[in-house]
Amino acid sequence: MSRIGRKPVEIPKGVQVSITKDIISTKGPKGTLTLQRHKDIEIKQAKDEEGKDVVVFERKAEQGAVRAAHGLMRALVGNMLTGVTTGFTRTLEINGVGYKAEVKGPKIVLSLGYSHPIDYQLPEGIVAKVDKNNLILSGIDKQALGAAAAEIRSFRPPEPYKGKGIKYVEETITRKAGKTAGK
Repeated sequence: MSRIGRKPVEIPKGVQVSITKDIISTKGPKGTLTLQRHKDIEIKQAKDEEGKDVVVFERKAEQGAVRAAHGLMRALVGNMLTGVTTGFTRTLEINGVGYKAEVKGPKIVLSLGYSHPIDYQLPEGIVAKVDKNNLILSGIDKQALGAAAAEIRSFRPPEPYKGKGIKYVEETITRKAGKTAGK
């Protein structure tokens, strides 16, 4: 049995969870998220030994795909509950001479050494702010936030010689030695 799928997810105070035949929705102080539920995973609201409200996941079959979906559904619902209570942030670091980012409403204008600026339209629910050479993205949907950060990073991935480009703050770039001068 899945170790992650077996663990119940605790419902924080101030969050409402509604489970229907096809959809799970969570509503909290930061907003509302919905998720299409897997047909082979049984999802129930219950109380644990301490009297706290929890969401419990059980699978109906033992095939590999169903076992994988068991842990996946638990992780996705856990991310939904975290998102509607505290939200998620992702920080990108912009390195390079003249490389910069500007936030103009729902758009980010990136100057990354190309002959033209790049206008990136932020997905709905994602907010950006710039702090010196850091671009801070935040939102309640972890999946949309990660996809937006990955797309922005793909405009100028970091190169291994000088480290110029856009990278995640926690990412380390393995540097290569440049050419050595001839004799």
